[in-house]
Amino acid sequence: MIRLTINGLWVAWVVFWFIAAQTAKQDRRRESMRSRLAHITPLALAILLIAWAGLGPALLPRSLALAWLGVALVAVGLGFASWARLHIGRNWSSIVTVKVGYALVQTGPYAIVRHPIYSGLLLAFIGTAVARDDWRGWVAVLLMLAAFVRKLRLEERWMGEQFPGEYPGYRARVSALVPFLI
Repeated sequence: MIRLTINGLWVAWVVFWFIAAQTAKQDRRRESMRSRLAHITPLALAILLIAWAGLGPALLPRSLALAWLGVALVAVGLGFASWARLHIGRNWSSIVTVKVGYALVQTGPYAIVRHPIYSGLLLAFIGTAVARDDWRGWVAVLLMLAAFVRKLRLEERWMGEQFPGEYPGYRARVSALVPFLI
């Protein structure tokens, strides 16, 4: 039941994400394929590992309560990422871009963290790792974190160039991934 619930949450999120992606604005500037592969490759490996997580020996004591805590973290993480995706609207892109008519969004989930989609997905991966409990899930979380940190550094640089008057203050006020910490 736990595995089915988590899989259902992830499938629903993927369907939502695909539909929402159809409305993005046109790109004015986009990262190179080489740059994109630098964060897509570890992300793809993380997805494979998390999909296979739970097939090996447990790292934590097996507990139904812990498994349902993991499900709750998946739901909250995917919900937060989805809220961020809806809130950023047509400014969203799966790759690092500058959109035509770009706007710096600082409200909603973007007032909590600068990269709420990454924060939500990391929380969902952590929840999946907790619920499935094997080493593959935790390696997947670390790979995803590394991919997102690499990607957000590029995004931060481009946002600073695009919004030189606004972005430094936003960056000073709002954490990148974890409120008040990172």
